[in-house]
Amino acid sequence: MSKFELKLPRMGESVAEATLTTWLKEVGEAIEMDEAIFEIATDKVDSEVPSEVEGVLIEKLFDVDDIIKVGQTVAIIETEGEAEATKITKAAAVPEETLAAVEETVQVAKETVATPRQDYSATERFYSPLVKNIAKHERISIATLDTIPGTGKEGRVTKNDILAFVANGHDATSAPVAKAIASPIESEPIQVATEEPTAHTKSATTSNQVTRVQATGGDEVIEMTRMGKLIAKHMVDSVSTSAHVQSFIEVDVTNVVNWRNKTKDAFEKSEGEKLTFTPIFMEAVAKALKKYPMMNISLDGDTVIKKKNINIGMAAALPDGNLIVPVIKNADQLNLVGMAKVVNDLASRSRENKLKPDEIQDGTYTVTNVGTFGSVFGTPIINQPQVGILALGAIRKIPAVIETSEGDFIGIRSKMYISHSYDHRVVNGALGSMFAKAVADYLEAWDINREL
Repeated sequence: MSKFELKLPRMGESVAEATLTTWLKEVGEAIEMDEAIFEIATDKVDSEVPSEVEGVLIEKLFDVDDIIKVGQTVAIIETEGEAEATKITKAAAVPEETLAAVEETVQVAKETVATPRQDYSATERFYSPLVKNIAKHERISIATLDTIPGTGKEGRVTKNDILAFVANGHDATSAPVAKAIASPIESEPIQVATEEPTAHTKSATTSNQVTRVQATGGDEVIEMTRMGKLIAKHMVDSVSTSAHVQSFIEVDVTNVVNWRNKTKDAFEKSEGEKLTFTPIFMEAVAKALKKYPMMNISLDGDTVIKKKNINIGMAAALPDGNLIVPVIKNADQLNLVGMAKVVNDLASRSRENKLKPDEIQDGTYTVTNVGTFGSVFGTPIINQPQVGILALGAIRKIPAVIETSEGDFIGIRSKMYISHSYDHRVVNGALGSMFAKAVADYLEAWDINREL
């Protein structure tokens, strides 16, 4: 027998660490080659880390929510061969308190080998591997486990919570705890601390007032997802950081619509890809960033960083209602066919949660398509540390004045609004408006006879 160190692999040049979100295997379980062992999160991307060898998981060196550096050993796998053996250096990489917790988890796992395996996937509540092992050993059902009050972070059940539950003589069919935990939601208000009010609101409230949000018996209390919390914090931080200003412009995209309708079937037949409006818009934005490079910047304190590469973030809605922003790297170097392939690939893998951490890094400007959901225009929040974001509104057929050499007349045109949010600390109204106008001019000048 030999021992193999499973390390956190590199996930891209700009990714140095990740958060361990879920253990998919328990100590003592057999592992096959390329089988996922644990899940990690970097920013908003979740990824599975597979085993490089076949064997048995004998040690976990990190707990859920721990931050792991690339190259650190995360788990020890016992193998039958000698070829994969590596020197174990867990003491140098892992804090003593973490090792103590791991040893306790291993001990519980050894004591419960004969205990029938229980499935805790039916609940959305988080439980650490140690708590799960204790629950299995004590034969606590998932329904009963869900009723145990948690004193840990965000109401999580700790080792002491479940041991106290067991010590009080409760078993898998115990009902008193379920009754005790059901009532506080109806009787105890949820307290949310608010920021100190500004001067014009102090007359209506005190500076240290706490807003109480009451959850009544008919209300549903929903825990925010990890991704939802990250997005919420990112949005609040952006509004607190940047001086948001918006410019709006109406764009006649009749030529774009007609060209796409004429070309899309041939494009799909020749390229094996659907031709949506998105790559066309991305091409326009890339050209505008090339024309106005001071929109392709970041602000670091009092220093402006002018980006060499044009990397456009493409906001994509996920099935669960959250949002993710994969990045089209070097967008200005792609032709329309290449842009369509990249856009379709990133959009597809976003929906399937298959993006790599590096594919949401290093964006220099962002585009979001609010028109997908019927919005005519929007006022998007800047994706920090960028200084601008463009919202694409819905394309609508509307009556419009058409100017010709023979006079003006009313006709049906396909039009849309684009909304440009920019950071007024470094982007003035002239630049912000000229950039939006450049995008509009490019789209309105689209050649209806253009070849792919």
